[in-house]
Amino acid sequence: MPAVDRRLIARTRAVRALLLWSSALGIATAAVVVAQAWLLAELLSASFQDRASVHELRGPLLVLLGVVIGRAVLAWWAELMAHRSGTQAKAELRMSLLRHVVALGPAWLTRHRTAELESLGTRGLDALDGYFTRYLPQLVLAVVIPTAVITAAVTQDIVTAAIIAVTVPLIPLLMAVVGAGARTHAAKRLVALQRLGGHFLDSVAGLTTLKVFGRARAQADLVRRTTDDFRAETMGTLRVAFLSSLVLELLASLSVAVVAVAVGIRLVSGGLDLSTGLFVLILAPEAYLPLRTLGASFHASADGVAAADQVFTVLDSPLPEVRPGAAFPDCPLVELRVDQVCVSYPDRAEPVLDRVSLSVGAGEVVALTGPSGCGKSTMINVLLGFVAVDSGRVTVCGEDLGGLDLDVWRRNVAWVPQRPYLLAASLADNIRLGRPDAPEEDLLRAVHDAGLAEVVRRLPHGLATPLGERGAGLSAGERQRVALARAFLMDAPLLLLDEPTATLDGETEASVLDAVDRLTAGRTALIAAHRPALVALADREIQLERAAAVGHR
Repeated sequence: MPAVDRRLIARTRAVRALLLWSSALGIATAAVVVAQAWLLAELLSASFQDRASVHELRGPLLVLLGVVIGRAVLAWWAELMAHRSGTQAKAELRMSLLRHVVALGPAWLTRHRTAELESLGTRGLDALDGYFTRYLPQLVLAVVIPTAVITAAVTQDIVTAAIIAVTVPLIPLLMAVVGAGARTHAAKRLVALQRLGGHFLDSVAGLTTLKVFGRARAQADLVRRTTDDFRAETMGTLRVAFLSSLVLELLASLSVAVVAVAVGIRLVSGGLDLSTGLFVLILAPEAYLPLRTLGASFHASADGVAAADQVFTVLDSPLPEVRPGAAFPDCPLVELRVDQVCVSYPDRAEPVLDRVSLSVGAGEVVALTGPSGCGKSTMINVLLGFVAVDSGRVTVCGEDLGGLDLDVWRRNVAWVPQRPYLLAASLADNIRLGRPDAPEEDLLRAVHDAGLAEVVRRLPHGLATPLGERGAGLSAGERQRVALARAFLMDAPLLLLDEPTATLDGETEASVLDAVDRLTAGRTALIAAHRPALVALADREIQLERAAAVGHR
């Protein structure tokens, strides 16, 4: 492990600021340490050797008190700056992670467990507190203070300076040896934590299914075993930390003892005066103290560094190619054309779409049908710009979709998925998701057009009623109508519907189909559909087969 992770310096401005502050405060601390040792040595020498009274030493004592207070203030200031910089650095990393995941898109996210990403971005990065608040400031002190001590010792006693210069590098060398093992244990511990979070989230989310199929106890046993694995990895990390700290303390104590023996022998033989001997004896432990503290700080920061490694792995994932996009084509009704499009996924041997061609005329409603796995949802994702095509071309009103500004393009598309995601917010906020600034009259009109008015009347606070996570409190059909209300409120020229009635019963399906029929009037629409009633709403049907596409009326 490098002393300072350059990726953290490159990606977080707060770390660069922290290193600058730590360097300035470290130099000031080193000067105070040397001054404190010199004042103590002079005071003790004057008191015992020259028999000076307290009154005579009042001036130096006040100066020493000022130096001690100054050292405490510098330590407090350094810790304050470290905490502030650490908080800012974690916020920067979290935002970088979130922005990168958003840029990678839903297609990338489906291949990763969201619980593991959630653990990484929260608890994982929280473990960086030790790295920012303890390790980095202590690393600066571990460089500055031993250098200042050796420099000061050279001017007074060359033998002591040589002993310190030889023994001090042994501690970082030992830290490098034990650090590799500590980092391996920390990485395993983070993986165990993510696995535990994933299993726990799966258990809570699928509790009903587990209870119905009698697998709740088995899943609880799995969570228990995962917890045991996490505890074992944690204890392994602590074992390495405690053993290495013992060795570091022993080495530092032996080094100070060597200095003390050398000084004592020369004091007894008369080769060294008392003032100089006391000065180097008081100064010697200060050279090893930052290194001993650094060893403990390294282990405290190992979990955070392991989390940062995983964050950088995500951040290093290549983003889809983004080029300066053109404006949305100026056409009242959208016309789509897909020409020989091929799409494949890394985890599938065969392409999902293989030389698919289709067209949707301006103002036309087209039903996209075919067996499960033939690529209907992938085609929707291609049109939304979430999945890049391997070859072929998609055009919108004659303009290449790849050349459009995708953010502007998506603002002109209303998407109704098979299972709409509702936020833990009010019903009004969920409907306004595509148009947060939509006026009240437009919101009420969308609610009426989507057939949601009766549901709103039943809710205790109407549109202001807060929904639970994933729309808890609403039925599947009601959640689907909320998604349709979003589409009505967006009033986009293009509609993409991905099997909006797949999970509904007959009566609820009929009410949703009425809303879909009203929604598609006067708009271009592509509907991925299985059920005949939904296909019947379309002007034309295009049937996708596996690795082929055939259009027919």
